[in-house]
Amino acid sequence: MILPDLSRATVAELSAGLTARQFSSLELAEAYLARIAAAQPTLNAFVTVDPDGARAAAKAADTARAEGKSGALLGIPLAQKDLFMTEGLRTTCSSKMLANFVAPYDAHIVTALKQAGSVLLGKTAMDEFAMGSSTETSFFGVVRNPWQPDAVPGGSSGGSAAAVAAGLTPAATGSDTGGSIRQPASFCGITGIKPTYGICSRYGMVAFASSLDQAGPMARSAEDCALLLTAMAGHDGRDATSLPRPKEDYSRELATPPSAKPLEGVRIGLPDVFFGDGVDAPVVAAIEAALVELCALGATTVPVALPNLGYSVPTYYVLAPAEASSNLSRFDGVRYGHRAAQYNDLSDMYQKTRAEGFGDEVKRRILVGTYVLSHGYYDAYYLKAQKVRRLIADDFQAAFAQCDVILGPTVPTVAPLLGAQSQDPIKMYLNDIFTIGANLAGLPAMSVPCGFAPNGLPVGMQLQGPYFSEARLLNIAHRFQQATDWHKRTPKGMNHE
Repeated sequence: MILPDLSRATVAELSAGLTARQFSSLELAEAYLARIAAAQPTLNAFVTVDPDGARAAAKAADTARAEGKSGALLGIPLAQKDLFMTEGLRTTCSSKMLANFVAPYDAHIVTALKQAGSVLLGKTAMDEFAMGSSTETSFFGVVRNPWQPDAVPGGSSGGSAAAVAAGLTPAATGSDTGGSIRQPASFCGITGIKPTYGICSRYGMVAFASSLDQAGPMARSAEDCALLLTAMAGHDGRDATSLPRPKEDYSRELATPPSAKPLEGVRIGLPDVFFGDGVDAPVVAAIEAALVELCALGATTVPVALPNLGYSVPTYYVLAPAEASSNLSRFDGVRYGHRAAQYNDLSDMYQKTRAEGFGDEVKRRILVGTYVLSHGYYDAYYLKAQKVRRLIADDFQAAFAQCDVILGPTVPTVAPLLGAQSQDPIKMYLNDIFTIGANLAGLPAMSVPCGFAPNGLPVGMQLQGPYFSEARLLNIAHRFQQATDWHKRTPKGMNHE
């Protein structure tokens, strides 16, 4: 057995190693399980680890390869964010409400990744019901950033981001409602993509805000994200929002041989709103250096305007809580999940169950959502927010008439310290100012590592494209990563072999 350095190994490299019989899937799974066990006391990236299931799936993958079968993900260990249903395993959404809930079926993307031969290591921690930007609202304790353990990993997919960055899994799934794949990817120095709304089925994904939620992959490289997205995406008749489009190979543009100017003809749009006040100087410096590299690869830049993007945060925090208020009404203690031990009648059971089962941030958003949907306020808040949402989407379409992709920082800052924003929800909400627009418009967007601040924390570059431009975004990111090594950097102290 000749295992590569798992602290930095990519899915593509591991797949090549499995094909060359350098190691088995079982040996790979055992090595990652050992790394998880060593890192869990420090990082707390996982809610549930499934050693027996991982070993069984790895053995099955080894048998399939011995029989001549192949595939990019066959035998590759992965982790699932803990809001995707996984049959026979806990699906908790990092909430007391579902702390002991065992899923009776698999989510669509879980099935798709299993069919591709991947090996499920376990379920990663998240902000409770995906509500938060730091993975500090988890009922199972905070998750720590592998680059600096007293900093947050971002959220809500912070467990997935931390696990990939620390080399506890080569890739993981995330969900993105207002930036919850891209923001933690930026904070943890990995790559993550939110595809066009409807590309990945939401069947079996516990809903936060149904018109915004979208699943996507998180990995070390754009190439790895392309491999995962190819398996995950596809029409699913069980999800009314799933788009009936033919399957795509999202790595198809990556296969062309690199040239001196691989991005020649690519027009990069630069909105002023992404480079104004509130963006930390080290973040601006990293983005400007990345732009120099992209232009050296043949891309050109053009100024574009997104005049209504400044309204994206208030728009989002009307619409998302409204949908959450509706979606979370099902958690009442009647059919599944937590139920209060003592109550007087049905109404009392509802109240005590929800008071005990939900954390503060979830309660806050339910209250806001119920308020904006209530009689007398629906027109003033909810309908007006929907109109602004349309204006934001129109702005993006106008901008894409002038450029191929829009570039800027993923987040205005690097990862803050634990506790720095948890007592100030508004400050936490404003951290999503650059990511929310893509969710409101349903556009694909991704975060790519592009540098580090002086304090050693990663900086992420966001690429946004028109509908169904995932392959182009991944190709641009891939060419950038061929010319740079930011995505290959690893946190110190994470080599647990």
